[in-house]
Amino acid sequence: MEEETKKIELSNRLFNLAVVIILIVVLSVIGGLVYKFKTIPGNTPQELSVSGEGKVYVIPDLATIDLSMVNEGKDIQDIIKKNTEAMNGLIGDIKGLGIDEKDIKTTQYNLAPQYNWTEDKGQIFIGYKLTNTILVSIRDFTKIGDVLAKANDRGTNLIGNISFSIEYLEKAQQEARIQAIKKAKQKAEDIAKSSGIKLGKLINVQDSYSPRYYDSVYKSEVAQLGGGVVPTPQIQSGQQEVDSTVILIYRVK
Repeated sequence: MEEETKKIELSNRLFNLAVVIILIVVLSVIGGLVYKFKTIPGNTPQELSVSGEGKVYVIPDLATIDLSMVNEGKDIQDIIKKNTEAMNGLIGDIKGLGIDEKDIKTTQYNLAPQYNWTEDKGQIFIGYKLTNTILVSIRDFTKIGDVLAKANDRGTNLIGNISFSIEYLEKAQQEARIQAIKKAKQKAEDIAKSSGIKLGKLINVQDSYSPRYYDSVYKSEVAQLGGGVVPTPQIQSGQQEVDSTVILIYRVK
């Protein structure tokens, strides 16, 4: 009797094992059929990618100017003193025009020995050259001419790189992005309507922007003119183009 019970238990185990094996085989076959079905053209989920571009034109609100004092001589202490007095006087004049101290920044202070070369004596030391440059940021463009005039009065040796930019780009970027999204959506709807497809869920958005500068740049070397009234050029700030390109990816039903 006990032997018969053992045989029945073994048979049940074998039966259960066989059922599990059969289920695994069936599921594998079904999985393969599903994969083949999805890989048939027309059955794979399709995507539609469209792009849109937005452009915003903005008038610059910030001008920057490089102003340099250059002094040469053999006495280091003398050229440093002359340079410091001239630059401090210029900075004081610029502040007197209502330009904030935080908008005046030293960008270069370089003291270097100078040499000449001759065939008979070779390299000859001729003295030192001190270059002191400040970068001035101007938000009231009507003061640009006044700054240039003050620089001339103080004997500034080099005026260059007057450029214009937008201090805060966020608002312009947002406006350009909104335009780009609207154009991309309209393009997707037009494609869907003309082709007969149905747009599904928006599954991805890619955004990029690039500011394009149309700066007026004025460069000039100014000699020691000994003060006096020097006419300054009429400088136009122009405009800056801010572009935003958006790519929308839709699932197609």
